[in-house]
Amino acid sequence: MTKTLEFRGIGKSYPGVRALDNVSFKAEGGKVLALLGENGAGKSTLLKIMSGDQRADEGEILIDGEPVFFPDPQAAIAAGISVIYQERQLIPSMSVMENIFPDNLPRTKFGLFDRNKLYQKAKKIIETFGLPIDPAEQVGRLNVAYQQMVEIMKAYARNAEIIAFDEPTAPLTDTEIEILFNLIRKLKAEGKIILYVSHRLAEIFQITDEIVVLKDGKFVKSFKTEDTNEAELIKAMVGRDIGDTYANLSRNENIGEVILEVKHLKTPYLLDVSFEVRKGEIVGLAGLVGSGRTEVARALFGADPVTGGEIILEGKSVVFKSPRDAIEHGIALCPEDRKEQGLVMLHSIRNNVIMPFVDKLRKKLFVSEEKTKEVVADAIAKYSIKTPTAEKVVSELSGGNQQKVILGRWTSEMMKTKILILDEPTKGIDVGTKREIYQTICDLAKQGIAVILISSELPEVINLSDRIITMNNGRVTGVLAREEATEEKVLSLAMREVS
Repeated sequence: MTKTLEFRGIGKSYPGVRALDNVSFKAEGGKVLALLGENGAGKSTLLKIMSGDQRADEGEILIDGEPVFFPDPQAAIAAGISVIYQERQLIPSMSVMENIFPDNLPRTKFGLFDRNKLYQKAKKIIETFGLPIDPAEQVGRLNVAYQQMVEIMKAYARNAEIIAFDEPTAPLTDTEIEILFNLIRKLKAEGKIILYVSHRLAEIFQITDEIVVLKDGKFVKSFKTEDTNEAELIKAMVGRDIGDTYANLSRNENIGEVILEVKHLKTPYLLDVSFEVRKGEIVGLAGLVGSGRTEVARALFGADPVTGGEIILEGKSVVFKSPRDAIEHGIALCPEDRKEQGLVMLHSIRNNVIMPFVDKLRKKLFVSEEKTKEVVADAIAKYSIKTPTAEKVVSELSGGNQQKVILGRWTSEMMKTKILILDEPTKGIDVGTKREIYQTICDLAKQGIAVILISSELPEVINLSDRIITMNNGRVTGVLAREEATEEKVLSLAMREVS
């Protein structure tokens, strides 16, 4: 008998926000069902209710026709539900094998922890995934992609009947994505119920059987994947036809003089990096995972030590010993992992916006409330951040609105930002909000701000950048103007070996 999961009349409200409103649909075993919608549509909230992290205000969940209630995540896990969130649920100080089997550590007949048996159990699962990971390795030492794979292996090890993936491929390479998709196909063949949340429409068409679209917390429509297309899904998500995401962007046609020169830059992670950026120019950094793109951003922001070469800002050689130094020189960074490195998740929008320049808001010993309100209100209005109040905690915002908070901080009149580094600025963000952020990037360039754009999405780099710098193994491998750039050319240069 085919297993079923049904959401019936689910409703959930937060102060000032109706997150879910009478959401009803059914998922079946042996199929992959996509949850699609803009940021703030209610997808993650629905998963949190299903996993026992939160409780619905109205409605019920049924498994195989029987109503179920999960007072906490452990109850959901016991019922065979696993959710892999965007935010990793791992313990960095513990080993890979301990994270894969957190609830089921094997014991000897004397009741002692059986490390060897745990190692072998974890090794078997890791080999199933085909990953070069040592079961005994500390999770905190793994890169973001491998940490995500450990999260997925943890869910796999629980033999869950219902598995939900919330943006699982965001930190993964194409090879790792294919490994994940093969696993999903295996789970599907075993009759599991798979829910899949992603903003990457190409993935939706590649791996899913059915699609449910949510908008503003409400069910919009369901589709069979084979019977729909990208344009129809986007229209259902945003309520209108937005056409080509990159079409008709208002670009900067007046690129200025060189503002930043990087000459033979070396760090513990970079071997030889040289390039220049002009005022009002958008320069894309392209490369495969591990190429050194993020490490360039960290070096320019003072987060990693420079061991050789030179950074020249406005004609003067500079050395940044810390991010504070870089900020004072007008360099800002929107990091790849906005939740861990860009925001203080349990603080308000207000606090996150003013964090780097709170001293400038002081009048003697006290922060000027009047000026603070003005600055924060400007950020909220400028980027259309969806919130009832500036005091809302950023962890309660959608991914797109969280990114807008960071942009609002760095582009405040208090910052005087000259160079803005954007590392994966649209990761985990819906297609409608992506369009907004693309135009924002172009608008910032028109204001004379130099933008360094890092993205794993080649169409994003090619369509937004005035010039594209390719990297491989900590070195620059080529430079392309937007007019000559194609995905094939960028990939070819990104895979080029330079000694």
